Amino acid sequence: MSNTIAASEAALAHRIELTANDMRHDMIRMLEAAGSGHPGGSLSAADILATLFFSGEMSYDPSDPDNHDADRFFLSKGHAAPALYAVFHQLGWIADEELATLRHLGSRLQGHPDCHAMSGLEVCSGSLGQGLSISAGVALGLSIDDREAAEKRRVYCLLGDGEMQEGSNWEAMMFAAHHRLDNLVAILDLNNLQIDGHVTDVCSLGDIDAKFASFGWNVRRVGGHDVSALIEALRWAKGELGSGRPSVIICETIKGKGVSFMEDACGWHGVAPDAEQAAAAIAELDAARAALEKEDING
Repeated sequence: MSNTIAASEAALAHRIELTANDMRHDMIRMLEAAGSGHPGGSLSAADILATLFFSGEMSYDPSDPDNHDADRFFLSKGHAAPALYAVFHQLGWIADEELATLRHLGSRLQGHPDCHAMSGLEVCSGSLGQGLSISAGVALGLSIDDREAAEKRRVYCLLGDGEMQEGSNWEAMMFAAHHRLDNLVAILDLNNLQIDGHVTDVCSLGDIDAKFASFGWNVRRVGGHDVSALIEALRWAKGELGSGRPSVIICETIKGKGVSFMEDACGWHGVAPDAEQAAAAIAELDAARAALEKEDING
């Protein structure tokens, strides 16, 4: 890789890291205003979603949330709605003042994504274990529609590791492999925490990489907070179009990432920060942003 290309790649990753930091700010502010919600799994997914939406690897129309003619995205772990709303805020689909309405009566920002209220959503989500099945069905439909098209559309689905305990996911994995849905990309947020404790203690997924592979999937494991690695993994998944196999990117993450007192803490699965806790979280995120900006200057 030439120095120019390497510098460009590093600059892209740096911009996405700053965007993910902005998104974490938004999440904390939303959750504080709501007084309820799910910070842990939202924070763990920030880098994944920032990379997916702002790396240029997923095709969509950033100027039109109602345009569903390109690639499709499904948030299966619907309780992480604040993370997706933070993306929509960065895109200008949600105004600054609307962030404070999360989970309020009559708000578009429901506790779980509601496609009837919010533009940019394919379906309502939040009933865990359904997202991959829906994504596989859409991927099958697109594969039929795009059979003669020069540009193939892809379907991306963000899953939580706790919801992988749902049997419907394994049916969807089998279905996707059987139908050779190489336009389907599952992204697994592997933070090893669910509402009752660590996934490995509640109901371990075992060797999840080997299990996906045994079902006929292409498998790549990356650090879910390493933006450069996430970009490379998304490119790898796009390169598997034509392989006849769906792909999964398994992302090792930390629940509550970015806020030290929330990290790997089960109690922050579904409890919103109060004003004092939110202030402490924002201070940490501000310090992290300052370090990123200094890194850019020094670079």
